[in-house]
Amino acid sequence: MQVSIETLEGLQRKMTVQVPADQLTSAVDKKLKEISKTVRLDGFRPGKVPVAVVKQKFGGQVRNEVMGDLIESTYREAIIQEKLRPAGMPEISTQEGENKDSVAYSAVFEVYPDIESIELASIAIEKPVAEISDQDIDKMIDKLREQRRSWSEVERAAANGDQVVCDFDGKIDDEPFTGGSGQDMSVEIGAGRMLKDFEEGLTGMAKGEEKTIDVAFPEDYHGKDVAGKTAQFTLKVTRVSESVMPELDAEMIKSFGVESGDLEEFRKEVRGNMEKELAQKVKSTLKNNVMRGLIERNDVIPPQALVKDEINNLKYQMAQNMGQDPSKMDLSGFPDDLYREEAEKRVRLGLLVGELVRIEKVELDKARFDTALQDMAASYEEPQQVIEYYTRNKDARSSLEGLVLEDQVVDVILEKAQVTEKATTFDELMNAQDKPAA
Repeated sequence: MQVSIETLEGLQRKMTVQVPADQLTSAVDKKLKEISKTVRLDGFRPGKVPVAVVKQKFGGQVRNEVMGDLIESTYREAIIQEKLRPAGMPEISTQEGENKDSVAYSAVFEVYPDIESIELASIAIEKPVAEISDQDIDKMIDKLREQRRSWSEVERAAANGDQVVCDFDGKIDDEPFTGGSGQDMSVEIGAGRMLKDFEEGLTGMAKGEEKTIDVAFPEDYHGKDVAGKTAQFTLKVTRVSESVMPELDAEMIKSFGVESGDLEEFRKEVRGNMEKELAQKVKSTLKNNVMRGLIERNDVIPPQALVKDEINNLKYQMAQNMGQDPSKMDLSGFPDDLYREEAEKRVRLGLLVGELVRIEKVELDKARFDTALQDMAASYEEPQQVIEYYTRNKDARSSLEGLVLEDQVVDVILEKAQVTEKATTFDELMNAQDKPAA
């Protein structure tokens, strides 16, 4: 077997493989003999069909099948021989050999980029630091109370924080549009769940009142038919209610699982949960800061085959986030360019993390994995079933192992990077949107 490698653009390589013709001929003859023992043809007894007849009838098909098998096996051998790391599947094309004594094919594929070194020392990373105050606990308890609030109808004009039940009928240029009308819709004024103009239009209206308002749809509104347009909505209010917060008494405290109903014990329980949330938020924010610093300080060319796969993954996730079944959606309607930048960042990050695992000889910390599995399982009603699932399911276990290994890589980077602490408050940190590395 003769192998030659040609470097094309970027990470693309063209590998030409020549295989002795007699290797193909021998494999074809062997296959034809096997077929002759089982094939059934008119005029011949089973197992007595001459090989020449089998060759005449099935020769072309058998040759194609054998050639396919030969390409598959020799491709693997050639990759190992040439010490190549293909990224993605190759494009195979057969061609004439240099002489009658050989058959040949070419494989065009991308390879993983060579990453000679990774810069860590110059990465600047901020680590958020926050403490939980009594005021933070008070705010959290108020939020818990708000979750249990009720609504009481009032005979007055609607104000900020009230719930308004209304009928509405919208038109654009005097024409109805999809989703522009409804009945008995509940709107909490000031919650921001509806367009600002709509909520403001309900403010000051009382039960039984009716009026028409203008509502401007943003240019980036998800409904393309109405995006950037102004609609006229006729509103009719059927009920106005104000929120009623429950008393912070023993009964309410017990409803949150504190059987004693004691306020101090409840506050202690709330603090404990907040500390867990804070620790998780610090961890995720720090990890994102680390990964973003890694990708900013280290440039690497992403193989487009891997980028294409990641684009498809992003489209799949997008469909799931929309509550759709990705397998039943035509995802080709979503342009690749919408996802390309993020996909390239993800691929680059994956390459850098993988190379750091190799360079730093990072091995999975089994104790850390067990702790991660226990922590995750604890959030389910049947923790043991979750643990058993991850024990039996190879793919699920591998996914969790990857996350743990990633956390270990973060620790390696933190040891070598420039880390500074940034003081913040519980509210600021919990309400901050993490900027993902990719």
